[in-house]
Amino acid sequence: MTDKSSGQDKSEGVMDKAKGRAKEAAGSLSGDRETKAEGRADQDKGTLKEKKGKLKDLLS
Repeated sequence: MTDKSSGQDKSEGVMDKAKGRAKEAAGSLSGDRETKAEGRADQDKGTLKEKKGKLKDLLS
């Protein structure tokens, strides 16, 4: 198994957060609660990936 670099984790986190914000906005505009919730979940996933990357930086 190959492990991702801290920079890769951080950049994936930023992308997930951006995708989540877009999904959440689309869900809000359309009144689709499920899409809005998926957007929030994507943002949370992105935040965790960013924190994982920062932790890797601290440990290396």
